[in-house]
Amino acid sequence: MDYEERPWRKFPWKPRITVSMKLPVAILLVLFALIPMVLCTQTVIVSMSQAQVDDRMARVQSEIRILSDKMMRVNYLSGEGRAAMEGEIQTAADVYDGRIVVVNQDFRIIEDTFHIAENRYHIAETVIRCFQGETSNRYNKEKRYFAVTAPIYASSEDKTVVGALIMTASTEPLLSVTESVADKTLLLQCIVMLVAVVAAVAASVFLTKPLRELRVKLNHVAQGALDTDIITDAYQETRDISQEVELTISKLREVDQSRQEFVSNVSHELKTPITSIRVLADSLMGMGDAPVELYREFMEDISVEIDRESNIINDLLTLVKMDKSEAELNVSQVNINALVEQILKRLRPIANKQKVELVFESIREVTADVDEVKISLAISNLVENAVKYNREDGWVRVTLDADHKFFYVKVTDSGIGILEDVQDRIFDRFYRVDKARSRETGGSGLGLAITRSVVLMHKGAIKLSSKEGEGSTFTLRIPLNYVA
Repeated sequence: MDYEERPWRKFPWKPRITVSMKLPVAILLVLFALIPMVLCTQTVIVSMSQAQVDDRMARVQSEIRILSDKMMRVNYLSGEGRAAMEGEIQTAADVYDGRIVVVNQDFRIIEDTFHIAENRYHIAETVIRCFQGETSNRYNKEKRYFAVTAPIYASSEDKTVVGALIMTASTEPLLSVTESVADKTLLLQCIVMLVAVVAAVAASVFLTKPLRELRVKLNHVAQGALDTDIITDAYQETRDISQEVELTISKLREVDQSRQEFVSNVSHELKTPITSIRVLADSLMGMGDAPVELYREFMEDISVEIDRESNIINDLLTLVKMDKSEAELNVSQVNINALVEQILKRLRPIANKQKVELVFESIREVTADVDEVKISLAISNLVENAVKYNREDGWVRVTLDADHKFFYVKVTDSGIGILEDVQDRIFDRFYRVDKARSRETGGSGLGLAITRSVVLMHKGAIKLSSKEGEGSTFTLRIPLNYVA
């Protein structure tokens, strides 16, 4: 689509910057792929590191207990078996890449595998607790080492603590292996991320393809091709959207067709009286010395056609006013019984001329909030049509009833009736069931369209029930209380 053809160029406001749907779809797919992988990887690495540290601490604790028991048996602190134990102590320290310190009751270090603190005092909280019989372990995560303490008892029977055995060991070798694995995992994550990005972009393109197809079809519709098939059923969502849009477009087709028919009908209806006037005027001008009576007859016909033209224009103006979004109702509390009686009184001379009996049946007294002028126009159109399209010696019955929410006006006649297949179009502008008879009776074909507009303005409804040759019944349902 060219820049000039973009739909938003038709509007005066500046369009809001938007992004393609492919971008958030691709980002979501990448995040859905990477976040679980990163979380799982980090969890595994942290768990593995902690498991290795816990395993090393458990083995060191076991080794310290064994050494403590041997020192107790050989009476290590008294100096008797010290020479025999020194090699074993050093070996244990080397195996775990740590340092072993032995403290006597005076808190003096008597053995240090590093040989840098012997004969020095070692007073610490863990040592003090150790002389109270507690075995402890402490891990320094920042410096990556742990310390394990175990008491040395005087004998197996005498549980007097005579010394403390302390072993510190570094976890650096263990964590170095874990960090190496983490580095390799990071490289693997980068590779997976690149693959995920490529796959997400491809998937987003594939997933949004039906939407692009729908956009292309809608663009064709926007250019005027209302007959374009826009159904896209690749996904349930696109199918539902395209079906809703198809329904909207079908309504647009109906509106477009109705508009064309309306313009054609308006042109025809306005042209017909003018054509008649022209024919009559040309006839008069071509007669020469015609008698006065003939002139008067022709002028009366011209006057009738002018009145007909005026009625059509007035009805059109009425419809235009009702179609405006700002059209307002002058709502007031109206006695509907008195209003209907006044309408029938005004139409009774026409009914008498047609030899049609007008009957008003009031079920109850009704007072409602309506626009008196417009409601009067709607009911008058229905009753007048019932009289005009009736049989000689026929009847028209107007029934008024109400419930707690609505009042109902039912206009029933014994007239010619309406075919079932055209009842849906009876409220269309300029539509006539019997066109020849309508023109004879002076109808413009706009009365029922005006009636429906009035009813809809009052938030009401109108229903038709008819059979050909058996008459028709129009029922109005109007709320008693108008709510804007």
